[in-house]
Formats: sequence, C-alpha cells, structure tokens
Amino acid sequence: RAKRAPFAPRGLGATWEAHIRPPARSPSMPKPPPELRALLTRSRRAVIFTGAGISTESGIPDFRSPDGVWARMGPIYFQDFLASSESRRESWRRKLVSDREMLAAEPNRGHRVVAELVRSGIARVVITQNIDGLHQRAGVPESRMIELHGNATYASCLECGTRHELEPIMRAFRADETLPECRECRGIVKTATISFGQPMPEPALERAESEARSCDLFVAIGSSLVVYPAAALPGVAKAHGAELAILNREPTGFDRLADLVINAEIGDTLSASFPELA
Repeated sequence: RAKRAPFAPRGLGATWEAHIRPPARSPSMPKPPPELRALLTRSRRAVIFTGAGISTESGIPDFRSPDGVWARMGPIYFQDFLASSESRRESWRRKLVSDREMLAAEPNRGHRVVAELVRSGIARVVITQNIDGLHQRAGVPESRMIELHGNATYASCLECGTRHELEPIMRAFRADETLPECRECRGIVKTATISFGQPMPEPALERAESEARSCDLFVAIGSSLVVYPAAALPGVAKAHGAELAILNREPTGFDRLADLVINAEIGDTLSASFPELA
C-alpha cells in the first residue's frame, strides 16, 4: 500500500480526501494505457516535471538508488565547499569523473518526446530536478525550462553570478588542480548546481510553484518524489484543481493522489504513447 503523500493543502481537510480519484488502471500492462495520451492532448496548460529516471536511460546514473552516486561516495556539503580548498578540489576531481558519463550521454526517446510536446504547445513548461542539460539538447528552449537543482554543464561565481564555461576550467584543473577563480571579482567559482546545504534558487522555485498552481495537468516523469521542496509540486497542482499523472519505474508516495499511475520504462512509454513525436 502506498504511503500517504507528505503534503496536505491547508484548509481543505476532508474535502481534499473526498476529491482524490484512484489511479485510472493497473500500471502492469505491457503497452502504455491510452489515458496518458488522452490526458495530455486534452490539456490546455500541461506542466511536465522530470527527475533522474528520464536520464538514466541515457546512461547517466542517479544519486539515490542503491547503486547510485551517493552509495559510492558521500556528498560534499556547500559549507565545506566554501570553507575548504581541499573540498573544492575534491568537488572538481569528481566533476572530471562525472563528466565522462554526462558528456557522452545523448538525449533519449523520453527527452525527445518531451521536447516535441513543448514544441507543439501540448506542454507549457518543463520543470526538472536534473542537472544534465539533456532537455535543452533535445530541443526544449531555455525559456521553457525551470531547473530546480541547477545545471552541471557550466559554472558560475558564487559572489557575482558571472557565468563561466567549463572547458578552460577543466583544462587548467587537469594540468595541476588549479581552482577556478572568477574573472570579474575573483570570487569562488562552482558548477551551477545546487549542493547539499546550498539554498535553492528562489526565482526558479517561485516560477515552478506558479506553474504548478496554474496548470490543468501535472505530469511527473522519472522522479521518486521524495526530495523537497520540489516534491511538493504535484500536491500544489492537485490542490489547485489540476489532474495528476505519474510515470515512474517504481511506486511513489503520491500515487494515491494521482489520476493516472504508470510504472514502466519512460522512453518506451512516451514513444508508444506519442509515436509520431518519438
């Protein structure tokens, strides 16, 4: 039995419980149910929310699974990164390793279908927890992307926000582990991702919450929906009248709130649901 989702809209109480519809049908079928296509094509203000599961099919490992990144090495906390040059060096050493997988990865069928859903106007925006930039490479415009956890394909100054491209940083670091320094203010430069203990980017979070409140369909794809505050967004959408669809390989704590739940491979499901877009 799925656990109750850790989100309860303030003031709705029993009314909230009374209006929850169960998942439309069993997710164990070999072909995707037609409801996913139907939900998206009749929507006028759909939002797509993605997590690591959509990118694991491109060969990028996730962080929280039993064989994920954090099972192999502990995270470097933001305060340690700021306080210790050795922590910063270790962070850039890990970046050298992780880039071997990230730079070799290509957008998969799931990314391509999502990009076409945006291009065709079926989906209004993509909110993602991912940092790999694969949605943009698949064709989602930057203006339609909301990156809650940042982006690992470039770096930025923690003091003034100046953007720094990775190639010169990594070339210097490979030579003698030179730590990058901002060309504008000489501040600390870090990959443009959100580390443990680092504040979430308020503009991105506020925009994501606004999109969740105003959408008529919220489609969560490839996320376990356990990392907050991002994981609250399906509940925000549901509380404001949107339908909720969840596509993930494993059950989530929000399944009992959803109008449709599909536990299946993401690329297979999306490309079968929208073969003309795959």
